[in-house]
Amino acid sequence: MEYEKLNKIILKRLRENLPEHLSYHSVMHVKDVIDSVEKIANSENVNDEDTLLLKTAALFHDTGFLFGSKNHEERSCEIADEYLSDYGYSESQTTKIKGMIMATKIPQTPHNHLEQILADADLDYLGRDDFFTIGNKLFEELSMFGIVNSERDWNLLQEKFLESHHYFTETAINSRKNKKQENLNIIKAKLKND
Repeated sequence: MEYEKLNKIILKRLRENLPEHLSYHSVMHVKDVIDSVEKIANSENVNDEDTLLLKTAALFHDTGFLFGSKNHEERSCEIADEYLSDYGYSESQTTKIKGMIMATKIPQTPHNHLEQILADADLDYLGRDDFFTIGNKLFEELSMFGIVNSERDWNLLQEKFLESHHYFTETAINSRKNKKQENLNIIKAKLKND
């Protein structure tokens, strides 16, 4: 599997072709998810081959945004299909990767350990110190699409999302759950003071 080659090609394609108004679904987000997937996989004792499959899935998981946000996970799977066999990935590896990509669709429904890891990595920031910084990027993007119209709308959306979200892997539960709750408490306090 020629992951390093693929990584350069896909990140370049995203850098050059992703719409500029995507302040959250950006190359930075893709790199962040690749980093998170590596950390979680390492902590969960995932073998080298599966870790590479996870990184590949993370690399492709939002490529569908090249064609718009609607059903971007399905589009991401199609794009992965176009590349993977040319870079030494077998059919069964490609099937695993597409399963992982689909596990990032909200609401997340991962069906196995690898899918759980990518799902957790994709929303890793919910339980981190940079939650509000990253969240602001998503707020900008959703405002642009007309999905949220005010900071209050955004905070209500985040409150609902954080309350319904849960991490799947032991690693994410242990390292992110408490901070996610703190972030939720801050949002609740903001809404109370509105």
